[in-house]
Amino acid sequence: MSITNTLDWKTYESITKYIYETLGKQSGVTVKGYGNDCKVAGKSGVSHQIDVITPHSEGSHTYETAIECKYWKKKVSKDIVMKLVQILEDTGISKGIIVSKSGFTRDGIQYAKHTNIEIVHLREYEEKDLKGNSHQIDIATLDLNIRIHRTRPEIISIDIGDNRKIEIKHEFDYFDFTIILKNGNQVALYDYVNDFRKQINCINDKTKLLTGKYKIPSSMLLNQQTGEKVDLDEILFTGQLNKSDDDRNLKYTIVDKVWLLMKSIFEERTFSFSESGIIIEHK
Repeated sequence: MSITNTLDWKTYESITKYIYETLGKQSGVTVKGYGNDCKVAGKSGVSHQIDVITPHSEGSHTYETAIECKYWKKKVSKDIVMKLVQILEDTGISKGIIVSKSGFTRDGIQYAKHTNIEIVHLREYEEKDLKGNSHQIDIATLDLNIRIHRTRPEIISIDIGDNRKIEIKHEFDYFDFTIILKNGNQVALYDYVNDFRKQINCINDKTKLLTGKYKIPSSMLLNQQTGEKVDLDEILFTGQLNKSDDDRNLKYTIVDKVWLLMKSIFEERTFSFSESGIIIEHK
Protein backbone atom coordinates (compact mmCIF):
# COMPACT_ATOMS: atom_id res chain seq x y z
CA MET A 1 0.00 0.00 0.00
CA SER A 2 1.32 3.43 -0.93
CA ILE A 3 0.52 5.91 1.83
CA THR A 4 1.63 9.26 3.13
CA ASN A 5 2.09 10.16 6.76
CA THR A 6 -0.31 13.11 6.54
CA LEU A 7 -3.82 12.08 7.48
CA ASP A 8 -6.98 13.56 6.01
CA TRP A 9 -10.47 12.10 5.73
CA LYS A 10 -9.81 10.57 2.32
CA THR A 11 -6.55 8.91 3.42
CA TYR A 12 -8.29 7.76 6.59
CA GLU A 13 -10.97 5.97 4.54
CA SER A 14 -8.33 4.42 2.30
CA ILE A 15 -6.38 3.13 5.30
CA THR A 16 -9.52 1.70 6.89
CA LYS A 17 -10.30 -0.17 3.67
CA TYR A 18 -6.72 -1.49 3.51
CA ILE A 19 -6.76 -2.64 7.15
CA TYR A 20 -9.99 -4.64 6.87
CA GLU A 21 -9.00 -6.01 3.48
CA THR A 22 -5.63 -7.15 4.86
CA LEU A 23 -6.90 -8.54 8.17
CA GLY A 24 -9.79 -10.32 6.44
CA LYS A 25 -7.78 -12.21 3.83
CA GLN A 26 -7.35 -15.36 5.91
CA SER A 27 -11.06 -15.57 6.73
CA GLY A 28 -12.29 -14.84 3.22
CA VAL A 29 -13.28 -11.22 3.76
CA THR A 30 -13.02 -8.99 0.67
CA VAL A 31 -13.94 -5.41 -0.18
CA LYS A 32 -17.05 -5.11 -2.33
CA GLY A 33 -17.36 -1.34 -2.42
CA TYR A 34 -15.49 1.73 -1.25
CA GLY A 35 -15.67 5.52 -1.44
CA ASN A 36 -18.19 8.02 -2.70
CA ASP A 37 -19.50 5.66 -5.38
CA CYS A 38 -20.25 2.93 -2.85
CA LYS A 39 -24.04 3.14 -2.51
CA VAL A 40 -26.69 0.62 -1.45
CA ALA A 41 -30.41 0.92 -2.15
CA GLY A 42 -32.67 0.28 0.82
CA LYS A 43 -36.17 -1.24 1.03
CA SER A 44 -37.40 2.30 1.48
CA GLY A 45 -36.15 3.22 -1.98
CA VAL A 46 -33.51 5.51 -0.48
CA SER A 47 -29.89 5.07 -1.61
CA HIS A 48 -27.32 5.04 1.20
CA GLN A 49 -23.66 5.96 0.73
CA ILE A 50 -21.38 3.65 2.74
CA ASP A 51 -17.63 4.18 3.09
CA VAL A 52 -16.59 0.50 2.87
CA ILE A 53 -18.62 -2.70 2.32
CA THR A 54 -17.03 -6.09 3.01
CA PRO A 55 -18.76 -9.40 2.20
CA HIS A 56 -17.99 -12.53 4.23
CA SER A 57 -19.10 -16.06 3.32
CA GLU A 58 -19.97 -18.78 5.81
CA GLY A 59 -21.04 -21.97 4.11
CA SER A 60 -23.73 -21.14 1.56
CA HIS A 61 -24.55 -17.80 3.18
CA THR A 62 -22.89 -14.46 2.46
CA TYR A 63 -23.00 -11.65 4.99
CA GLU A 64 -22.10 -8.03 4.43
CA THR A 65 -20.59 -5.47 6.80
CA ALA A 66 -20.98 -1.73 6.38
CA ILE A 67 -17.98 0.26 7.64
CA GLU A 68 -18.31 3.97 8.35
CA CYS A 69 -15.21 6.18 8.83
CA LYS A 70 -15.38 9.26 11.03
CA TYR A 71 -12.29 11.42 10.71
CA TRP A 72 -13.64 13.96 13.20
CA LYS A 73 -12.16 16.09 15.96
CA LYS A 74 -15.14 15.23 18.15
CA LYS A 75 -16.18 11.87 19.52
CA VAL A 76 -18.86 9.80 17.83
CA SER A 77 -22.17 9.98 19.71
CA LYS A 78 -25.13 7.60 19.94
CA ASP A 79 -26.90 9.53 17.16
CA ILE A 80 -24.32 8.34 14.64
CA VAL A 81 -24.61 4.76 15.92
CA MET A 82 -28.42 4.95 15.64
CA LYS A 83 -28.14 6.26 12.08
CA LEU A 84 -26.01 3.29 11.04
CA VAL A 85 -28.46 0.89 12.73
CA GLN A 86 -31.27 2.38 10.61
CA ILE A 87 -29.18 2.00 7.43
CA LEU A 88 -28.57 -1.67 8.22
CA GLU A 89 -32.28 -2.25 8.77
CA ASP A 90 -33.18 -0.54 5.49
CA THR A 91 -30.51 -2.27 3.36
CA GLY A 92 -30.52 -5.70 4.99
CA ILE A 93 -26.76 -5.49 5.65
CA SER A 94 -25.94 -7.82 8.56
CA LYS A 95 -23.38 -5.86 10.52
CA GLY A 96 -21.92 -2.39 10.94
CA ILE A 97 -18.57 -0.99 12.07
CA ILE A 98 -17.83 2.62 12.96
CA VAL A 99 -14.16 3.63 12.81
CA SER A 100 -13.47 6.88 14.67
CA LYS A 101 -10.34 9.03 14.91
CA SER A 102 -11.39 10.69 18.18
CA GLY A 103 -13.16 7.80 19.88
CA PHE A 104 -16.75 7.60 21.14
CA THR A 105 -18.96 9.26 23.73
CA ARG A 106 -20.17 7.22 26.68
CA ASP A 107 -23.73 7.01 25.34
CA GLY A 108 -22.38 6.06 21.91
CA ILE A 109 -20.51 3.11 23.42
CA GLN A 110 -23.44 2.11 25.59
CA TYR A 111 -25.92 2.15 22.70
CA ALA A 112 -23.57 0.23 20.37
CA LYS A 113 -23.28 -2.57 22.95
CA HIS A 114 -26.95 -3.44 22.43
CA THR A 115 -26.80 -3.46 18.62
CA ASN A 116 -24.90 -5.27 15.90
CA ILE A 117 -22.53 -2.29 15.58
CA GLU A 118 -18.86 -2.70 16.35
CA ILE A 119 -16.89 0.41 17.29
CA VAL A 120 -13.20 0.92 16.55
CA HIS A 121 -10.80 3.68 17.61
CA LEU A 122 -8.20 4.30 14.87
CA ARG A 123 -5.79 7.16 15.57
CA GLU A 124 -2.19 8.25 15.24
CA TYR A 125 0.34 6.73 17.63
CA GLU A 126 1.18 8.96 20.60
CA GLU A 127 3.98 9.07 23.15
CA LYS A 128 1.63 7.84 25.88
CA ASP A 129 1.23 4.61 23.92
CA LEU A 130 4.93 3.80 24.35
CA LYS A 131 4.51 2.41 27.86
CA GLY A 132 5.60 -1.18 27.49
CA ASN A 133 5.47 -0.89 23.68
CA SER A 134 8.08 -0.19 21.06
CA HIS A 135 7.63 2.68 18.64
CA GLN A 136 8.76 0.40 15.84
CA ILE A 137 7.67 -2.85 14.21
CA ASP A 138 10.17 -5.60 13.43
CA ILE A 139 9.56 -6.58 9.81
CA ALA A 140 12.27 -9.20 9.28
CA THR A 141 15.63 -10.44 10.58
CA LEU A 142 18.49 -11.09 8.18
CA ASP A 143 21.28 -13.50 9.10
CA LEU A 144 24.31 -12.95 6.89
CA ASN A 145 27.20 -15.43 6.84
CA ILE A 146 30.06 -13.71 5.01
CA ARG A 147 33.22 -15.60 4.01
CA ILE A 148 36.12 -13.26 3.25
CA HIS A 149 39.45 -14.55 1.90
CA ARG A 150 42.18 -11.92 1.97
CA THR A 151 45.43 -12.10 0.04
CA ARG A 152 47.80 -9.17 0.43
CA PRO A 153 51.54 -8.51 0.32
CA GLU A 154 53.04 -7.83 3.74
CA ILE A 155 56.31 -5.97 4.26
CA ILE A 156 58.19 -7.46 7.19
CA SER A 157 61.20 -5.15 7.34
CA ILE A 158 62.87 -2.17 5.60
CA ASP A 159 66.68 -2.07 5.88
CA ILE A 160 68.60 1.06 4.79
CA GLY A 161 72.13 -0.26 5.50
CA ASP A 162 74.57 -0.09 8.41
CA ASN A 163 72.08 -2.04 10.59
CA ARG A 164 69.55 0.73 10.27
CA LYS A 165 65.86 0.00 9.78
CA ILE A 166 62.74 2.06 9.17
CA GLU A 167 60.03 1.28 11.72
CA ILE A 168 56.55 1.32 10.25
CA LYS A 169 53.62 0.86 12.62
CA HIS A 170 50.80 2.04 10.34
CA GLU A 171 50.24 2.24 6.59
CA PHE A 172 50.17 6.03 6.78
CA ASP A 173 53.69 6.08 8.26
CA TYR A 174 55.12 5.37 4.78
CA PHE A 175 54.00 8.83 3.66
CA ASP A 176 56.26 10.47 6.26
CA PHE A 177 59.39 9.51 4.28
CA THR A 178 60.81 11.02 1.10
CA ILE A 179 64.01 10.00 -0.70
CA ILE A 180 66.16 12.81 -2.08
CA LEU A 181 68.15 11.45 -4.99
CA LYS A 182 71.71 12.45 -5.97
CA ASN A 183 70.36 14.76 -8.72
CA GLY A 184 68.07 16.53 -6.22
CA ASN A 185 64.85 14.90 -7.35
CA GLN A 186 62.52 13.66 -4.63
CA VAL A 187 60.72 10.31 -4.67
CA ALA A 188 58.19 9.15 -2.08
CA LEU A 189 59.23 6.05 -0.17
CA TYR A 190 55.73 4.77 -0.88
CA ASP A 191 56.59 4.44 -4.58
CA TYR A 192 59.27 1.87 -3.72
CA VAL A 193 56.88 0.14 -1.31
CA ASN A 194 54.26 -0.27 -4.02
CA ASP A 195 56.77 -1.58 -6.51
CA PHE A 196 57.99 -4.21 -4.06
CA ARG A 197 54.42 -5.24 -3.20
CA LYS A 198 53.79 -5.88 -6.90
CA GLN A 199 56.77 -8.22 -6.94
CA ILE A 200 55.35 -10.14 -3.94
CA ASN A 201 51.98 -10.50 -5.69
CA CYS A 202 53.67 -11.93 -8.76
CA ILE A 203 55.23 -14.72 -6.67
CA ASN A 204 51.80 -15.81 -5.37
CA ASP A 205 53.35 -18.11 -2.78
CA LYS A 206 52.64 -17.41 0.87
CA THR A 207 55.39 -19.77 2.06
CA LYS A 208 58.17 -17.93 0.28
CA LEU A 209 60.05 -14.99 1.82
CA LEU A 210 61.00 -12.39 -0.77
CA THR A 211 63.64 -9.61 -0.72
CA GLY A 212 63.89 -6.62 -2.98
CA LYS A 213 66.94 -4.35 -3.20
CA TYR A 214 66.85 -0.85 -4.65
CA LYS A 215 70.19 0.83 -5.40
CA ILE A 216 70.00 4.62 -4.87
CA PRO A 217 73.64 5.76 -4.28
CA SER A 218 74.49 9.09 -2.67
CA SER A 219 70.88 9.74 -1.69
CA MET A 220 69.22 10.87 1.53
CA LEU A 221 66.13 9.73 3.43
CA LEU A 222 64.04 12.62 4.77
CA ASN A 223 61.62 12.14 7.64
CA GLN A 224 59.10 14.91 6.96
CA GLN A 225 57.64 14.68 10.45
CA THR A 226 60.91 15.25 12.31
CA GLY A 227 63.01 16.93 9.57
CA GLU A 228 65.75 14.32 10.13
CA LYS A 229 67.92 13.34 7.14
CA VAL A 230 70.09 10.23 6.86
CA ASP A 231 72.44 9.14 4.08
CA LEU A 232 71.73 5.91 2.23
CA ASP A 233 72.85 4.00 -0.86
CA GLU A 234 70.21 1.30 -1.00
CA ILE A 235 66.93 0.08 0.47
CA LEU A 236 66.34 -3.61 1.18
CA PHE A 237 62.74 -4.76 1.60
CA THR A 238 61.76 -8.13 3.05
CA GLY A 239 58.20 -9.41 2.72
CA GLN A 240 55.85 -12.23 1.87
CA LEU A 241 52.33 -12.93 0.68
CA ASN A 242 49.87 -13.06 3.54
CA LYS A 243 46.60 -14.96 3.18
CA SER A 244 43.89 -14.83 5.85
CA ASP A 245 40.26 -15.72 6.37
CA ASP A 246 37.98 -13.14 7.95
CA ASP A 247 34.60 -14.84 8.21
CA ARG A 248 31.78 -12.84 9.79
CA ASN A 249 28.26 -13.59 10.97
CA LEU A 250 26.07 -10.50 10.89
CA LYS A 251 22.45 -10.08 11.96
CA TYR A 252 20.25 -7.18 10.89
CA THR A 253 16.70 -6.45 11.97
CA ILE A 254 14.59 -4.51 9.49
CA VAL A 255 12.17 -2.24 11.32
CA ASP A 256 9.45 0.23 10.47
CA LYS A 257 8.05 3.06 12.56
CA VAL A 258 4.59 2.68 14.09
CA TRP A 259 2.17 5.25 12.70
CA LEU A 260 -1.37 4.31 13.74
CA LEU A 261 -2.99 2.45 16.61
CA MET A 262 -6.32 0.62 16.18
CA LYS A 263 -8.41 -0.61 19.11
CA SER A 264 -11.52 -2.72 18.64
CA ILE A 265 -13.50 -1.65 21.71
CA PHE A 266 -15.83 -4.62 22.24
CA GLU A 267 -13.48 -7.35 20.95
CA GLU A 268 -10.64 -5.87 23.03
CA ARG A 269 -8.10 -6.29 20.25
CA THR A 270 -5.33 -3.79 19.51
CA PHE A 271 -3.31 -3.44 16.31
CA SER A 272 -0.35 -1.29 15.27
CA PHE A 273 -0.08 0.03 11.74
CA SER A 274 3.35 0.99 10.38
CA GLU A 275 4.32 3.72 7.95
CA SER A 276 4.75 1.20 5.13
CA GLY A 277 1.49 -0.65 5.79
CA ILE A 278 2.62 -3.47 8.11
CA ILE A 279 -0.06 -4.54 10.60
CA ILE A 280 0.65 -6.44 13.81
CA GLU A 281 -1.66 -7.39 16.65
CA HIS A 282 -0.68 -6.72 20.26
CA LYS A 283 -1.01 -9.95 22.22
